[in-house]
Amino acid sequence: MTAFDTLIAGERRRQRRRLWRASGYAAVVALASVVLLGLSGWFITAAAVAGLAGTIAAQGFNYVLPSAGIRLLAILRTAGRYGERLASHDAAFGALARIRPALFLGFAAGPADHALALTQGEATARIVQDVSVVEAQFVRLSAVPGMITALSSGLLLCALGGWRPALALGVCLAGVLALATVLARRLEAPGREVQRASGALKDAFAGVADAAAELRCYGAEAAALAAVDACSLRLAEAQRAQAGVSGWFDFIQAVALGMAGVSASLLAGPSGAPIAALCALAAVMTVDGAGPVLRSLAQRSAVREATARLNELLPDAVAEAQVANCRAAPSLALLGTHLPAGARVALIGASGTGKTTLVESLLGLRAVTAGTAFIDGTDIAAIPLAIRRATFGWAPQDAALLAGTVRDTLALGDPLADEAAMWAALADVALADVVATMPHGLDSWVGEHGVRLSGGERRRLALARAYLVPAPWLLLDEPTEGLDAATERRVADGLAARLERTMQGLVMVSHRPAMVALCDRHCPIVAAPGLVVTLPTATEPQPRRSRRR
Repeated sequence: MTAFDTLIAGERRRQRRRLWRASGYAAVVALASVVLLGLSGWFITAAAVAGLAGTIAAQGFNYVLPSAGIRLLAILRTAGRYGERLASHDAAFGALARIRPALFLGFAAGPADHALALTQGEATARIVQDVSVVEAQFVRLSAVPGMITALSSGLLLCALGGWRPALALGVCLAGVLALATVLARRLEAPGREVQRASGALKDAFAGVADAAAELRCYGAEAAALAAVDACSLRLAEAQRAQAGVSGWFDFIQAVALGMAGVSASLLAGPSGAPIAALCALAAVMTVDGAGPVLRSLAQRSAVREATARLNELLPDAVAEAQVANCRAAPSLALLGTHLPAGARVALIGASGTGKTTLVESLLGLRAVTAGTAFIDGTDIAAIPLAIRRATFGWAPQDAALLAGTVRDTLALGDPLADEAAMWAALADVALADVVATMPHGLDSWVGEHGVRLSGGERRRLALARAYLVPAPWLLLDEPTEGLDAATERRVADGLAARLERTMQGLVMVSHRPAMVALCDRHCPIVAAPGLVVTLPTATEPQPRRSRRR
């Protein structure tokens, strides 16, 4: 069983009460539908026969009880249908409330090669599009109980006309299910291709949208449009192939409806016209009750492909106990240099020497060579990603912000942080006054990728997010790049004050003198043949400067 299968199985267990309720409602709908149509057929035919028999027969015919029964069954069917939809969607939404975050965290916490292999558009397609396919299948879990109930009630009603109509109904339903299973196999390839082509189209469009301004400036809009159009045509071809096979599902169901109705009517003929009509319409409604199961079979290939794609986002589970075993303030060793808990080290060097590569390898965003770094004496290559990432509060060189509010961005660092902690982090990055002047304060919208903020404001907001991470070490990559001197001085003072309060350690990449001066160790990094980075012996620890003025 794959990781995603385990996740789905867990959600089914968690939502079993709602799913049982949905199955019960589906059974009510199926039972009411079959009996309603059978009773209606009998009532209409019997009333016609009574009318043709003469006035006395017509007056003696009981119209009230069948009419009341038909009305009651119609009410039960309507109520059951609403109940089934409410219960099934409630279960699906409850499951999705945990499935989507689990997938996102699996993607974010997964191995470096997985994270780097997926583009933004492809990752979005999987979390949105593929999950929607799984959601639709989750909603249809009540289809099988409904079909079983429809078959049981249909066989009982057809048995009123003898065993032959009941047998004919069973044969028709078995035949349509057998043919649908064969067609489902033929849909495997088209279904997979639709999911892949749809993901490719989303990926291509996302890449074009992100570079819209550059495409206009360099006159490359036509080439970009052609690339998106090619993906669109691929999706259209895949959907056309899928529709060509899916259409056969509707065709065989329509044929089965006709055959079931006609055969039941003919075989029940000796029992009289009213019973024959009852058997015919009950048989038709029984085959119609198998419709949700047929639709599930038609979507089976898409569900399998979506499940396989989603499973790639989930790495092997890491026991929570392992994360708990991570000490509050571990020591570090970077390429042979020991850094005790609370140390402050600046990684300095020319561009291209591998400073950012080293930082990202600590977090598992890039592959790491054994012996590069140690946490409390354990080689970082052997430490689970969850523990490595729980050790650092990271501010990347390229500040990336999700669409949302200031509060949403900060909550990524610590979902449990209160407003006081958020404002304190903003003050430490010299951004509190800016946020305070926004229309809604912490709840102000920053836009997609933080487009409503300046570049320096985005960088400082990402830095505040890192400050809120409850980690023993801060890992900062060019935190003040692009800031003016006055703002950089305020950020440096805020960082120094925060480190004094929290006693966190600091690993920082920077070439700015004001930031490097905060560190008591300066570690130059130079490129070396055959190695990503080489870290010489650090300079002697320098006395920390007093912050008192």
